[in-house]
Amino acid sequence: MQPETQAARLAHHFPDLRTQENAARLGMWLFLATEVLLFTALFTAYSVYRYLFVHAFDEASRLMHTGLGAANTLVLLTSSLTAALAVYYARRGQARRSAVLLAATLAFAATFMVIKAFEYGHHFHEGQLPGRFYTYPELQLPGASMFFTLYFLMTGVHGLHVLIGMGVLAFLMVRTLRGGYSTAYSTPVELGVLYWHLVDLIWIFLFPLLYLI
Repeated sequence: MQPETQAARLAHHFPDLRTQENAARLGMWLFLATEVLLFTALFTAYSVYRYLFVHAFDEASRLMHTGLGAANTLVLLTSSLTAALAVYYARRGQARRSAVLLAATLAFAATFMVIKAFEYGHHFHEGQLPGRFYTYPELQLPGASMFFTLYFLMTGVHGLHVLIGMGVLAFLMVRTLRGGYSTAYSTPVELGVLYWHLVDLIWIFLFPLLYLI
């Protein structure tokens, strides 16, 4: 990056670009900590209700499509790999390769959402819905509707994070193609991918809780 470009990247309240990048990383980690707190609350609610309705939660979890959940797990794990490689090439100034890998990550994210849409569609059709909308006739145990309430809440909030992550990755891909990052400045790509890793990590906890236990 040319000196004048570095100056253009530098905010007036930072002495140098390195300090600014470290502050950005700290800010991102603090933001991710708040995201962890959000999902910790959801996991806690799940644990409490599973304790209260053990049998209903066991039977309701058998209605999950484990194959689709496993496929989505594989999709997201692969997307983490392509995202990490995008950072690797961005740091080395290979913008085209980085952009291609970001595009691949977006494709995996879209695949995840499509699979989830099919899964949601099946639950809608069967009446396996939250709260008072639950009408599935083959499982009428107390607590069954609460399982699906938590299922849609947890996977819905996660899906929202996937969509936000897709927006971030798309922005980074366009900026990368336009030469916005180089060996001297690729911090936005690093931070965007860090957020994406959190999205993947949360799903790794959601999958066994909802599908396997």
